[in-house]
Amino acid sequence: MTPVVSRAARELAVAGVASARAEAEILAAYVLGVTRGRLALTDGFTDSQLDSYRALVSRRCRREPLQHLTGSAGFRHLDLAVGPGVFVPRPETELLAGWAVEQARAVEQDRAVERDRAVAWPRVGEVARGEGAAAPLVVDLCSGSGAIALSVAQEVPAARVVAVERSPAALSWLRRNAAARAVAGDRPIEVVEADVTDPDLLAELVGQVDVLVCNPPYVPRSVAVPPEVAGHDPAEAVFGGADGLDVIRPVLHRAATLLRPGGGIGVEHDDTHGAVVPDLLGADGRYVTITDHRDLAGRPRFVTASRRADGRPAGPAGTWQTGSS
Repeated sequence: MTPVVSRAARELAVAGVASARAEAEILAAYVLGVTRGRLALTDGFTDSQLDSYRALVSRRCRREPLQHLTGSAGFRHLDLAVGPGVFVPRPETELLAGWAVEQARAVEQDRAVERDRAVAWPRVGEVARGEGAAAPLVVDLCSGSGAIALSVAQEVPAARVVAVERSPAALSWLRRNAAARAVAGDRPIEVVEADVTDPDLLAELVGQVDVLVCNPPYVPRSVAVPPEVAGHDPAEAVFGGADGLDVIRPVLHRAATLLRPGGGIGVEHDDTHGAVVPDLLGADGRYVTITDHRDLAGRPRFVTASRRADGRPAGPAGTWQTGSS
């Protein structure tokens, strides 16, 4: 089998696939129904399996996304179903998801402490308010396949997670993944069909959200993207208008209304937006502790901030800092 996989790797490399050997092995493991680590222990391809393998390699050489060929994308601790009509989640977004998980856990722990304190030293009505108060409310905007929302639901089981998506095609994948994770035992998430730029988005949650996270379309329209993206990822999930900020601007504005005082926001952005998006948060006046984070390649990738604890505007030109993940 090794010569077959080696030949496939060479073909993929010629086609411009960056991780040619790894992808040749992943496709072989997919056809054989084993993990990549067990390829060396198999007896090789049957004739029909070899035909299937060659067909998949040919499609990958035409730059069809690997995840479309296998039907799944790994993300943190999840395997998500993906295909035409939904944006394939990227490894760099795992950093933003990890931030959301950490924030939700912190909220849960803080409220558990408050609940225990209320039980130990009760005042009128305090115990009643403490009961059930430890569950964080997390909102994932532009949810796509549900990667971030479902990661939070899996890793913070107490959290109430609301995933918002507009695209009918993406919603189909989101609901499929949400149902699969619920069957697997994760806490079910709530899926909302809505446009995240709607000024009345999630009106019932105003002032209640603990953590709001968003991986919006943010690539400027004029930027050239790889063939896998140009030919297969939905354009509405990739491009954010002329400057890449058409969705980010209204999301930042609405998030300040949805977040409770002290609540946290995390938004992924283009690597050219490392100063622009933090500046937008600062200019809004309702955010503090604005920090931009870099991805594993050292590029500006997402920004985080907190809603002012007093709930009031701070005035223009808040300050921000850079950070790393």
